[in-house]
Amino acid sequence: MKWFAELSARERRLVMGLGGVLVAMLMLLVPYGVSSMTRARRAENDELREAINRVQASKSIVAARKHKHDEIAARYAKKAPKLAGFLEQTAKEQKLEVPESQDKPDVPIGKRYVERATVVRLRRVAGLPLLKFLEKIESSGYPVAITRLNLRRRSGDKDSYDVELGVSAYDRSDSSSSAASPAASASAGAKK
Repeated sequence: MKWFAELSARERRLVMGLGGVLVAMLMLLVPYGVSSMTRARRAENDELREAINRVQASKSIVAARKHKHDEIAARYAKKAPKLAGFLEQTAKEQKLEVPESQDKPDVPIGKRYVERATVVRLRRVAGLPLLKFLEKIESSGYPVAITRLNLRRRSGDKDSYDVELGVSAYDRSDSSSSAASPAASASAGAKK
């Protein structure tokens, strides 16, 4: 440090002051830099933790959706019987008579489902057996729904109704054809 010895006393003090300022700045800047890097990493970790918590929380939502999907698939796996016969048998269980039924043409719903409908007319039906009949239809376990209910009270009778009832059954189209078509299209795409 020959150059330092050649400096005057005043210049030495200035160089030492400058060196002290540089050392002080280094002592302040290094911890500040480290703490800012730590804060940035901590913020990134918090974001990752929040994302993981959202994924964990959505597991139950996904499981509920899967359970609902499985229930629907199980319900449609059990194909509804012919509606006219099913309704007549269910009516007989409630001691009701079905004098008239009319099948409607099948209606496709989307790509996967077909709606079969039947309209049934009942005459001189009491309220309680009618309610039990409707309940049996809804709780049958088949993919059926009451789509029309037209009640007319018979004049002169307290608990007697004429009923027009529309019931629809929903059948799922064969999944084997829809499962085969993506595989066929994938193999066709591979050949190109």
